[in-house]
Amino acid sequence: MAPLLTLFTAPKSFADPHINTIQRNMLRNWLALGEEVAVAVIGDDPGVAEVCREYGIRHLPQVRTNAQGTPLISSIFELGRNLNKSPFLAYANADILFLPDLVDAVRRLADEPAPFLAIGQRYDTDITESLDFTGDWPAQLRRLAAEKGRLHGQTGSDYFIYPRACFRDIPDFAVGRAGWDNWMIYEARYQGWKLVDATPSITAIHQNHDYAHLPGGVIHFRQPESHENVKLAGGRRSIFIATDSRYLLTNAGLARKPLGWKGFWREVEIFPLIKLHSRLLGSISFAIFHPIVAFREIRGWLAYKFKADKAG
Repeated sequence: MAPLLTLFTAPKSFADPHINTIQRNMLRNWLALGEEVAVAVIGDDPGVAEVCREYGIRHLPQVRTNAQGTPLISSIFELGRNLNKSPFLAYANADILFLPDLVDAVRRLADEPAPFLAIGQRYDTDITESLDFTGDWPAQLRRLAAEKGRLHGQTGSDYFIYPRACFRDIPDFAVGRAGWDNWMIYEARYQGWKLVDATPSITAIHQNHDYAHLPGGVIHFRQPESHENVKLAGGRRSIFIATDSRYLLTNAGLARKPLGWKGFWREVEIFPLIKLHSRLLGSISFAIFHPIVAFREIRGWLAYKFKADKAG
């Protein structure tokens, strides 16, 4: 019988001692979620194969990469999908810990007949030691998040849960860089799938770390590959965040998210883009709602074109 959920990730190199600690925590945590969750690790960075053998985790090293050697989201999701026949799939970053409420949440989502994407906020937590996932570990982990964690804003998305039928066609985004996660949210709204904020139901704990593993130690959203991700996403109008979700997953099930005036006008703004599927009308709508930002973008684009023409 296929598991309920396939949970997969593409970890960094295990060479850095802190990254090694938090990624090992992640793998042991995911294994502790039980038999309904199949765990897979994708990529061939240093140490990945050895750690997977140590823990007996399915390792898929043959991932496609870009010119810089960064694994591609399209390939990662394809490998995760082809691992088995689980009805639900989830990608999560390799620094994320879950409580068993993840499985409970997926069971409730399983009652939803329409396609969906479930995302949620995380608790940023300083963790520098190896964690124990035996005994009453869920209560201990929940207490750790409550005492040391800080709920992250709605601009970051670290896990994506969706039915097998969704996300079969993904651009060649670079993993670990900005933009692709925003496109996932945009794509769900564009396709008319239910975008679900699962924060009330899923406790996701982010193990804090620095960005020394990235080129130059520069944070991900300032990396050149992040700019390329935004281009592949279709530009800045495709940068959606968790506030664009219209449903909440609670312990009682799926519920409409209160819209409010801010949410109402946001829906008006993006209507031409996600309902009429017109980027031109979407850009015009954006300019109406954000004239100063739109003016700066146009001015920057004209300056770039002028400089390029002059150099040519």
